[in-house]
Amino acid sequence: MKNAVGRELPERIGEYVVRPYQGAYAAVPSTEPVHTLRTAGKHVSGDKKILPDLAEAVRAVGLKDGMTVSFHHSFREGDEIIGQVLTAIREQGIKGLKFAPSAVVNIKNPSIVDFVKDGTIDRIEASGIRGELGDAVLSGLMEKPVILRTHGSRPRAIEAGELVIDVAFIGASAADEYGNATGQIGPNACGSLGYSFIDAASAAKVVVITDNLVDYPCNPVSISQQYVDYVVAVDRIGDPEKIGKGAARMTKNPRDLMIAERAADVMAASRLFRENFSFQTGAGAISIACTKYLAERMEQCGVKASFALGGMTAAIVEMYKKGLVRVLECSQSFDAVAARAIANEPGIVEIDNAVYSNPFSKGSMLDRLNFGVLAALEVDTDFNVNILTGSSGEMMGGLGGGPDVAAGADISIVCLPVVRGRTPSVTKRVFTCCTPGEAVACVVTEAGIALNPRHKQYQELKEDLEQAGLKLVTIEELQQIAESLTGVPKPIETTDRVVCVVEYRDGTVIDVIREIKRRDV
Repeated sequence: MKNAVGRELPERIGEYVVRPYQGAYAAVPSTEPVHTLRTAGKHVSGDKKILPDLAEAVRAVGLKDGMTVSFHHSFREGDEIIGQVLTAIREQGIKGLKFAPSAVVNIKNPSIVDFVKDGTIDRIEASGIRGELGDAVLSGLMEKPVILRTHGSRPRAIEAGELVIDVAFIGASAADEYGNATGQIGPNACGSLGYSFIDAASAAKVVVITDNLVDYPCNPVSISQQYVDYVVAVDRIGDPEKIGKGAARMTKNPRDLMIAERAADVMAASRLFRENFSFQTGAGAISIACTKYLAERMEQCGVKASFALGGMTAAIVEMYKKGLVRVLECSQSFDAVAARAIANEPGIVEIDNAVYSNPFSKGSMLDRLNFGVLAALEVDTDFNVNILTGSSGEMMGGLGGGPDVAAGADISIVCLPVVRGRTPSVTKRVFTCCTPGEAVACVVTEAGIALNPRHKQYQELKEDLEQAGLKLVTIEELQQIAESLTGVPKPIETTDRVVCVVEYRDGTVIDVIREIKRRDV
């Protein structure tokens, strides 16, 4: 069968029943009550929750073959908790687990691939699986397909009972002996723990892991003691200097700086750029540069923002300190500066990922967002966006919140160069469709700005940009420029076997990724 973006889908993939994507704004009814495994617990005065090590915690929570374990990704590539926990699980001979972190970080020592190969893990559900694990999955490592969900779809899936968590392991840079925990203070602070809130509230068992045990009560508190079963102190939970590795970096590339400045110009030209507007710019190299250019435009025009949303960077914290933004609504901290700032500034607010982006809540903050700046690996002439797979069939990124932001923001701006190396970034058809074109307002490149005629803001945005004298081109022109520079690339060859299911934010399937045929080197 075909879905609304024309992708061929099977009706079933093993036990997974495919619900085809119907449209970015299609009504998908949800009348089921919220699902949770959380049970009532009773602790009498004087009881302790502290356990001596992770092995004892694995035994105490009753983890068994086939269960589901979850983690958060706030330490990013600095995470040292996942490896320690999975090692403790493996040493007890537990097999066939569903590994369901908010996202898979590219940890190498030990590698998650090793836990798949030895059978400790046999299913994965996450936002992204970049790095060694991602490439191994695309090469056919796992028997069961990986389920990829957006940041907004993950809490939706948990509440819908599609992702049922037996044990949540939550890393915290500070915690007390009764389970109150935070990521905001301590020697290895990671900042917001917003992605773990849904796990703490919904899992059958919750284990907090820290390397900084503080006196009761821990203050500030991100995860409350009322949700926590056990606390384990370890030597080290992570390296905060690696939180922003591969994400929060400032570009010096003149081409990327041009793209970033053009994106800021698009926002500044829009009639929505007015006092108390809102924005999300993200943590990619172009996005961080765009944040700096946006700050300059705001200062020039005397305009201040009501809030910035999502993952925070040092550049956005600097805007806040200058008084350009009233509130930073922070679901994750992309670098060490942002991680520390949340504890010291009253206007930087740690938010639950569900309130940030869950489309099935009674109001997500994306519903109030004016501008969203998004990165992409590819975009096609239908404005569909690929943020997962690279030109050679590598897993290069995660879904993250990109599809959520595109659908929620009044104006969503996709930034990318026309070509990367010898590969076109603007193509006739993206290899993997992650964000549907109907949710994308415009594409910004060094060769010009392409507006999407199907987008709800098209006419107003076209008038605004033309009045500002910004260079407009068609998406087809950008595609032709790209192809003239690189030639027509060879298609990626795949088998018929589905190795990844790409869900849209409403739980429907927007695309699948089939096993990559690797060329012999």
